[in-house]
Amino acid sequence: MNSRSSSFSTPSPLHRRQSRPSVTSRLSFAVSNAEQGQHDPSRGGAERQIEQEIDEIRRYEDFTTIDWVQDAAREELRRKARRREHAGSFHRNGRIGWRRKLWESYDAGQAWIVVTLIGAAIGLNAAFLNIVTEWLSDVKLGYCTTAFYLNESFCCWGAENGCAQWHRWSSLWPVNYLLYIVFSFVFALASASLVKSFAPYAAGSGISEIKCIIAGFVMKGFLGFWTLLIKSICLPLAIASGLSVGKEGPSVHYAVCTGNVISRFFEKYKRNAAKTREILSACAAAGVAVAFGSPIGGVLFSLEEMSSYFPLKTMWRSYFCALVATAVLAAMNPFRTGQLVMFQVKYDRSWHFFEVIFYILLGIFGGLYGAFVMKWNLRAQAFRKKYLSKYAVLEATLLAAATALVCYPNMFLRIDMTESMEILFLECEGAHDYNGLCEAKKRWRMVLSLAIATVLRTFLVIISYGCKVPAGIFVPSMAIGASFGRMVGILVEALHDSFPQSRFFATCEPDVPCITPGTYAFLGAGAALSGIMHITVSVVVIMFELTGALTYILPTMIVVGVTKAVGERFGKGGIADRMIWFNGFPFLDTKEEHTFGVPVSRVMTSTMTLLPTSGLDLRSVEKLLADNRFQGFPIVENGAPDVLVGYIGRTELRYAIDRAKREQAVMPNARCFFTPPASTAAITPASAAPPVSFDTMSSTSGQMSIDFSRFIDPTPLAVHPRLPLETVMEVFKKMGPRVILIEYRGQLKGLVTVKDCLKYQFKVEAHDHAREDSSLLERQEHLWQLIQRAAGWFANTTSRISRGRIRLGSNHEHIGSPTTHRSPTSPTSTSRMLDESDNDHPSLELDSR
Repeated sequence: MNSRSSSFSTPSPLHRRQSRPSVTSRLSFAVSNAEQGQHDPSRGGAERQIEQEIDEIRRYEDFTTIDWVQDAAREELRRKARRREHAGSFHRNGRIGWRRKLWESYDAGQAWIVVTLIGAAIGLNAAFLNIVTEWLSDVKLGYCTTAFYLNESFCCWGAENGCAQWHRWSSLWPVNYLLYIVFSFVFALASASLVKSFAPYAAGSGISEIKCIIAGFVMKGFLGFWTLLIKSICLPLAIASGLSVGKEGPSVHYAVCTGNVISRFFEKYKRNAAKTREILSACAAAGVAVAFGSPIGGVLFSLEEMSSYFPLKTMWRSYFCALVATAVLAAMNPFRTGQLVMFQVKYDRSWHFFEVIFYILLGIFGGLYGAFVMKWNLRAQAFRKKYLSKYAVLEATLLAAATALVCYPNMFLRIDMTESMEILFLECEGAHDYNGLCEAKKRWRMVLSLAIATVLRTFLVIISYGCKVPAGIFVPSMAIGASFGRMVGILVEALHDSFPQSRFFATCEPDVPCITPGTYAFLGAGAALSGIMHITVSVVVIMFELTGALTYILPTMIVVGVTKAVGERFGKGGIADRMIWFNGFPFLDTKEEHTFGVPVSRVMTSTMTLLPTSGLDLRSVEKLLADNRFQGFPIVENGAPDVLVGYIGRTELRYAIDRAKREQAVMPNARCFFTPPASTAAITPASAAPPVSFDTMSSTSGQMSIDFSRFIDPTPLAVHPRLPLETVMEVFKKMGPRVILIEYRGQLKGLVTVKDCLKYQFKVEAHDHAREDSSLLERQEHLWQLIQRAAGWFANTTSRISRGRIRLGSNHEHIGSPTTHRSPTSPTSTSRMLDESDNDHPSLELDSR
C-alpha cells in the first residue's frame, strides 16, 4: 500500500462511538465554527473556487431541495473570508481606509438597492399590464373612432350623456355576438400557444409553486426571464379572452420572477439561497400590493400565505418593496382616476347592527363556496391531467369560446370581472346606474341576473382554473362573491321597502337610505376570497385598503371569521395548499398541526445505500451513482457498517470525481477514501465541502487513491429513533435540512426525508378519509367517452358539409386514449420528481391518491 493510503487507519467501532459527538454538540459545532471562521488562508482562493463551482452545479439541479443548515454555514464562512480579504486590502497604517468604508456601506445597503429596483420594475410592469388588459377587454365590444388604441373609458373621457366616439362593431347584435366569440377564441389561442411553445411554467397561477420555492424546492426555469416575459405577454390575452381567470394570482408570479431575474445581477444574491429567499418573499408582497392597491395587505399576505420563514428583516424589506411598487404604479396612474385598481370604492354611510345576520349569511356562503370549488376543481384538474394534457391549446381555446357563448347574454358576465366588481361595489346615489341596477322596478330582474351570474361563474371557475394559460382565482372568486352579495343586498333592500315600519329596521334613519347593496357585494367578495384561499387577516386589510372605510372593518372581520370557521369544517388549507398536495411537491406547511402518535422509526427508510470509509474503488462509486438517483449517501465505518461517520451529497461526490479526473490521471481501480481528518476541532458542513487535497497529491499516489474526506459532512443532523414524528417534522420546518439520519447509540438505523413524512401523511389521510376512487374514475372515463363522441360527430359533420375539404384531427393525434407521456420540462411532471434519497412507492403516486 502506498504512503497516501496507508495513512488511513481504521479506528475501532468503540473508539468511533466515543469520539462521535451528540446531536446537541454537533449542532453547536456548526454554530461555533461558523462564528470563529476557522480557515486555512493558504487555500482560501482554491476553496472559494471549488465552492462556487459546486454552487453553480446546484443551480441546475432541477426538482431538488435546498439544505438550509448547510447554506447558512457556508454563507457565514463566505462572509468571514470576504472580511479578511478586504481587511488586507483596505487597512492603511492600522486605520480603516475610505475604500473599505465605502465598500461596507454598499454591502450593507445592497439589499435596499435591489429591493428598490425590483419594486420599480414590478410597478412599471403592473401599470403596463393594466393598460393593455383594459384595451384588449374593450376591443371585443367595440372600438374608439378617435384613436383605435384607446379603451372605452379613455375614449369617452368626460362624456356626460352617451359617447359618440365609441362605436360597437356593428349595429346588428348577432354580428357583435359573433365577433365577441371570435376575439375570445383568438386571444385564448395566442395565449395558450405562446405558453406551450416558449414557457410552460407561465401557465397557471404559480402561487403554490412559489410557496415551495421559498421553502427550498428548486424548479429550474420557473422564475426565469422567459417565464417572466411570456407571463407578462400572455396574461392580458388570457384575461381579455373572457376565461374565468384573474390576473391577481399571476401578478405574484411575475413579481417574483422579476425579483429573481434582477437579483441574479448581484453576486450577493446569486450565491446565497437564504438571501434570495428574502427577496422572493418581498416580491410576493409587492405582487399582491400592485394587484389590489394594498401594500400592507401584500405584506400580510406574504406573511400569512407565502413564506414559511418570515423574520423581521424580511418583513421590512417586503414592506419597502411593496411601497416602491405601489408608489410607481400610482405615479403611472394607469386608469387616470388616481385609483390603483379599477374596483376601488368609498363608502360614506355606516352599517346597522341588524345587518350582522346577513353578514353571517355572506360568511357561510364564502366558506361553502371555497369548499365546493376546491373539491370539484381538483377533480377537474385530475381529469385534465389524465386525458387533456396533449390538447392544452385546444382546451383553452374551446373553453374561451364556450365561455363567450354563455356569458355574452348576461350583463354581468359580458364585461370584464374587475369592471363588474366596480359596478357592483358602487352605491346607487350619485353613481352611474348600470342597466337599471339601482331601479326598484327592475329589482327582481337584477336578482335573477345576479343569481345566474353567480352559478355560471362558479361552474366556469371550476373548469377554467388550471388550463394552460396564465390563470388566477382571486378576482373570479371575488366577482362571484360580489354578485352573490349584491343579490343579497338587493333582497334586504326589498325587505326594508316592504316593511319600513318593522321593529327589525327601527335603527334606520328616516331620510337616509337604510341599506347599501354595494357594501354587501364588497363583503361577499371578501368572503369568497377568504373561502378559496383560507386567509383571514390579509383579506381584512386588503378590503379595508380598497375602500378606506374604517366603519366596515368590523363587518369584514365578522364575514371572514365565519368564512374561516365554515371552511375549516371541510378541510385544512386553501386552493394553493391543495394544489401543492395534488402536484406532490415536497412541502410541509408550517400552519398545519399533526398528531400521528408514532415514532420516527415507523417512517424512516431503513434500506439504505451506504459508503464505507475505505475499500471502494472509483469504478464502484461511479456505478453506484449511475444505478440510482439518491441525493446523498451515509458514510459508515469500514469494519463496522452500522457506525455512522458522516454524509456526502450526490452533488459533492459527482463534482469530486469529475475534478479528480480532470486534474490527474486517475485509474478506474483507484481507491476511494471518505475518512475525515483526525481532528477534534468542530467542523461544519460548509467548511467540509470546499477544501480538497487533489492539488497536494503526488502524481504517483494520485493515480491509485482519491481522498473525498473534505467533501463529506462529518456532522449530519441525527435524531433518536423513538423521537416523535411530529417533532421531526418540526425540525424540517424550522431548520430545513435535506435529510435527517436516525442514529441509536452511535449506530445508523435509517434516514428520513420530507418525502417520507409526506408519504406517511398521505397514508393516514387515505385511511381516515376513504374515497370512492373507483366510481370517480369510472365517471371520468364516461365523460371522456362522451367528449370523444361529440368530437367525432363534429369532425364528421364538418367534413360532410365541406364535402371533404375540411378535415379535423389527424392520424398521429387521434383523440383516443388517456395521456400518459409527460415532457421532462413540463410542470406537470413534477408530481413524480420529488427529490430526496429514497425509493419510489407507486401506491402513493399522484394518480392513486
